[in-house]
Amino acid sequence: YGKTMQHCSAASSRFKIVCLLFLVFHFQTLLDNFERTVIDDSRLAGRPAEIFVGKMFKMEVWETLLTSMRIGEVAEFWCDAVHTGLYPIVSKGMRLIAQGKDPLEGQRHMCGMGNMFHYHSTGFPELDELMRTPQPLIFIMELLQVRDPMSYHRESWMMEKDEKLQTVPTLHMQGNALVKQRRFSEAASKYKEAVLLLKTVQSKEMPGDIDYINLGRMIVPLELNYCQCMLELEEYYEVIEHTTELLEKHKDCVKGYYKRAKAHAAVWNEKEARRDFNMVAQLDVTLARLIHRELNALSERMREKYWEEKEKYWNMLEKQENKNESDPPASLILLVK
Repeated sequence: YGKTMQHCSAASSRFKIVCLLFLVFHFQTLLDNFERTVIDDSRLAGRPAEIFVGKMFKMEVWETLLTSMRIGEVAEFWCDAVHTGLYPIVSKGMRLIAQGKDPLEGQRHMCGMGNMFHYHSTGFPELDELMRTPQPLIFIMELLQVRDPMSYHRESWMMEKDEKLQTVPTLHMQGNALVKQRRFSEAASKYKEAVLLLKTVQSKEMPGDIDYINLGRMIVPLELNYCQCMLELEEYYEVIEHTTELLEKHKDCVKGYYKRAKAHAAVWNEKEARRDFNMVAQLDVTLARLIHRELNALSERMREKYWEEKEKYWNMLEKQENKNESDPPASLILLVK
């Protein structure tokens, strides 16, 4: 890579990609000004960019540029404003991906340009300026890898609705298998991924519709399994947060109350734990004996905690008294001086 620049013309952008490729690359985006102001740098973002060639990527010109390069090559391209109009939308999406977010979150069902005009702002001032005034841009690209797209684990935002729904049962079974091996952290990740897929699909449905309700019901057992893993990992406040959110939507979820009660009991929230244990008994009378044992165990633990804290308090007092007795009187200190 030297100081030479390849100019991207309208003719080059008409090059059609026939095969489907998955490309991994680093890029810098610069303004075509004296300072060559840097707008984006994937290295600073902490991860390379990734695109599927031939899948109608918004910056079609990038497919042309990247497929003209060899693996390991670094090249600089100047692109006219006619090819860079959608760059603010692309940049925003890649910035969200680097933050671990869904780049399509909050978008309406319309084209990229439609979303740009609807929301008026990307949330990034430098990108908003490019939206208002489309201009030529300079791209410095380094092609890192060319992969088989079938071997790539696709992130949720890249999947179609049916693909997401088909992936959920697999993740559920993988999580269950990991639980049997007592690999709770890995199992929790599987359940959480499945929940996120379902919530992404649900967000596209109309609240109150049958599909929206059914998706919500599918989420419940996965959330409960996730919370059980968190209980095993002693992440009690995580359990309280997730079960509380779950119970706001499903007020008759017995297992939700039970898991939240166990979490409250573990962090000494006696009042909250008793409330949730009693709710379990009200919702399912067949669990009355279990809840009776849980409440007795909670009372015993609270008594033990009371006497432990009392003993610590008396030990602190005793140490303070012994220290005071061993200190010389103030009058003696004055005489010594």
